[in-house]
Amino acid sequence: MSDRHVQPGDEGKNTMSSQILLRLRERIVSGDLAAGSKINLDQVRAGLQVSLSPLREALARLTADGLVLFEDNRGYRVAPVSATDFEEIVLLRDRFETHALRESMANGDLSWEGEVIRALHRLNRSERDANCPDTLALWEAAHREFHLALIAGCGMPVLLRFCATLLTLHDRYRRTFLRRTSGDRNVVLEHSEIAQAAVARDADYACDRLRDHLARTSGNLRDYLRQGGPGK
Repeated sequence: MSDRHVQPGDEGKNTMSSQILLRLRERIVSGDLAAGSKINLDQVRAGLQVSLSPLREALARLTADGLVLFEDNRGYRVAPVSATDFEEIVLLRDRFETHALRESMANGDLSWEGEVIRALHRLNRSERDANCPDTLALWEAAHREFHLALIAGCGMPVLLRFCATLLTLHDRYRRTFLRRTSGDRNVVLEHSEIAQAAVARDADYACDRLRDHLARTSGNLRDYLRQGGPGK
């Protein structure tokens, strides 16, 4: 089995532009920067206390990831959200993340198994409280780490980067939904079933559980969009 574990987003974490990217990405995904809103470079630069060059670099990377748009003579703005955009993200995440999981089970070693179990434990020990921003932020970080750990053993860096981008785009919709309604599922059990099947190398069952997990989340979000969320 391959021992290559590629963690997307690890490259250059300590550079100024990467730190800015992470902070801006969090503000966009959490909804702090509203969809469609203009990004005032002077205000952002002053708020983050950074120079213009790394800020522009970070915005260029966020543009490539689909979170920011750049328009000639108008500058940067947060990418809008829509039901049509959401459905495409759901379709692509289902296809590519399940493929990456299957490849991880085929190629991942004992170290990969350990990382999956560790990520699951951290996620299950994190508190998910929409009314407490600090604890919710920790849960969100653990949730992202868990889903990326599941596919980290696939040995396909391009696929991993694409899946990480899709996860970010999907999380943007999920976190908007989370602010408006309480959970109606046993998400802890869903995550545990996926992880246990993955380390047991039960590829069909693990992929089915992941697909069901994504479908439940997407179904809840779809209902929200139909009931007055962002239009098509």
